[in-house]
Amino acid sequence: MVATKNPSITTVRLKSLYNQQLVAELHKELKLKNRHQVPSIEKVVLNVGLGRTKDDKKMMETAENTLRKITGLQPIGTIAKNSIAGFKLREGNKIGLKVTLRGDRMYEFLDRFISLVLPRLRDFHGVSAKAFDAQGNYSIGIVDQSVFPELTFEETTTSHGLQIIIVINAVEPSHSRALLEKLGMPFEKNQSKLFEKEKK
Repeated sequence: MVATKNPSITTVRLKSLYNQQLVAELHKELKLKNRHQVPSIEKVVLNVGLGRTKDDKKMMETAENTLRKITGLQPIGTIAKNSIAGFKLREGNKIGLKVTLRGDRMYEFLDRFISLVLPRLRDFHGVSAKAFDAQGNYSIGIVDQSVFPELTFEETTTSHGLQIIIVINAVEPSHSRALLEKLGMPFEKNQSKLFEKEKK
C-alpha cells in the first residue's frame, strides 16, 4: 500500500520492498562483501530553476504550488551565489525553488513517480541510462508539470519544468543503476545494452 497523506502511519510500499527483499537480492547479485555496501537512496531533491522568469510573481507562485502539491512539503528558495551581468543576476537573488525528501516521503514520492508519472509522459520509451553522475546519483528532467496527477488543469496553465535528483549511496554508478531497476525505474532498452558494454 502506498502512503499518501501521513507516511509515518501507512506502510510505504517501496520502502518495505527495499528493506524486506531488495537489500538481500542486491547484496547477493552485486557480490558485495557486506550489507553496508548495498546501494541505498539517501534523498530525493526536486528543483525548479526559474531563470529569466525569476522576477515573474505568477511563475514563482505556480512553481511553489507545484512542489508543495506533489511533495506535501513547503519549498524553499534557491539563491544565486554569484552576480552575472548578462543575465541581470545579482548575488543573493532568488532564482528557483527546491524541496528535499527523505525517509518515508522519499519512497512514497518515488513510488508515485515511477508508477504513475513516467507512464503519463508523451511518447515515453524509458528513462536515459546516461543520466548518472560520477558518484552514481541520477537526474531526471521533466519539461511540463502537468504530468503530475496531483495538479489540476488550472494549476498547470502556466507551464514550467523541474529537475528530480535521486541521491544514492553506492560503491559505483552501476550499483545505483541496479538499485533503481529493482525499484521499477524503466530504463530505455537500447541504452540498457549500451550501459552493460560500457560497464565491461
